[in-house]
Amino acid sequence: MANRIHPTAVIGEGVELGDDNVIGPYAVIVGQTRIGSGNWIGPHVSIGTPAEDRTGPHPAGWDGELEGAGVEIGDRNRIREYFTMHQGTWRTTRVGDGNYLLSRTHLGHDCLVDDFVTLASVQLGGHCHIWSHANVGMGTVVHQKAEVGPGAMVGMGGAVRKDIGPFTISVGNPARVSGINVVGLSRRGCDEATIAALEPFLKGTGELPASGVPEELATLLKAWADRAPADH
Repeated sequence: MANRIHPTAVIGEGVELGDDNVIGPYAVIVGQTRIGSGNWIGPHVSIGTPAEDRTGPHPAGWDGELEGAGVEIGDRNRIREYFTMHQGTWRTTRVGDGNYLLSRTHLGHDCLVDDFVTLASVQLGGHCHIWSHANVGMGTVVHQKAEVGPGAMVGMGGAVRKDIGPFTISVGNPARVSGINVVGLSRRGCDEATIAALEPFLKGTGELPASGVPEELATLLKAWADRAPADH
């Protein structure tokens, strides 16, 4: 299906759109930006403007000036009013598929948001990584270079100053782990015995079980375990 773009929206040069996207009134999308298909992009959204880097370039992307490491958005995302997303500096600022990004959420330069993530009016500093199936509560602030692991939940108003482990529940300022996201694990195909076997790994006191974990989940958790954490 064709894209539905409101006549007041600004779509700059260097913007590539897939199909069946809805782009609302007064949205500003400038290059270099690639957007997939089936996305709902609300009024007053701003995507692809320069990184907030004091010494970096500030091209007028809405006037054909293209500079920066780009922005990429996948498919079937819901991007609500006043969402902002900046160009990358050394890597593409990226959003995957199936995410729900609530109003006034901000993705700083070089951020990565994987798949099926919920961000509720969240502020991400530059270089953050939010892994698949994470749910970050209303008004949370995430320090630059921090990572929120797959399936993690962060309570509203949290201040994430360091990495949050997978399938944990964190609250407070600074955000501290208060439990395991049992509901999230159940939705990923884990029974009670599997959750119990995973608990030491999720708490950082044991290894990832060699068997018994659903394949998709095991792949995700292994990727987390094998990552090279950023130097905060």
